[in-house]
Amino acid sequence: MQDVKPDSTLPGKPVSASATVMATLMEPAKANPMGNIHGGFIMMLVDQAAAAAAIRHAGHICVTASIDRLDFVNPVHVGDMLTLKSSVNYTHRTSMEIGVRVETERLETGERRHVASALLTFVAMGNDCRPTPVPPIVPETESEKRRFRQAELRYQHRKELRAKESALRDSPAGA
Repeated sequence: MQDVKPDSTLPGKPVSASATVMATLMEPAKANPMGNIHGGFIMMLVDQAAAAAAIRHAGHICVTASIDRLDFVNPVHVGDMLTLKSSVNYTHRTSMEIGVRVETERLETGERRHVASALLTFVAMGNDCRPTPVPPIVPETESEKRRFRQAELRYQHRKELRAKESALRDSPAGA
């Protein structure tokens, strides 16, 4: 596993340095007529939680580059406490993959459920509004190391996919 990129001059940071937890009570204004919280609202909160982890890690403003996945597995209801846990899984030169886990709690009963998981890519921006290098991530626990290796594979896959899509776009029609 490669913790520090050969060209990196920035010191590495542990995953724990950027880990973020956000919690908010779900209110009726964010719900549909069935009393379920809109998925788009949850997506916005996922983006905010991921941004917080990215900015903590990079020490710079970060922008969302992509959302690879957002899988909903349970609904969120009015009155639930929604908790979002985010951390950096992987870093490249100027980009980071952030993982977000969303959970809900019925406050009356204490019942907790996994709601969604998401993977987002963020790019750190310098004062000149251009991408700027980020510190390498230093995974410490076995879980962090596993997420790092998985994210590294996803990074390579995205890179290969972009190259294939570019080749198709640049090829003559019908080729």
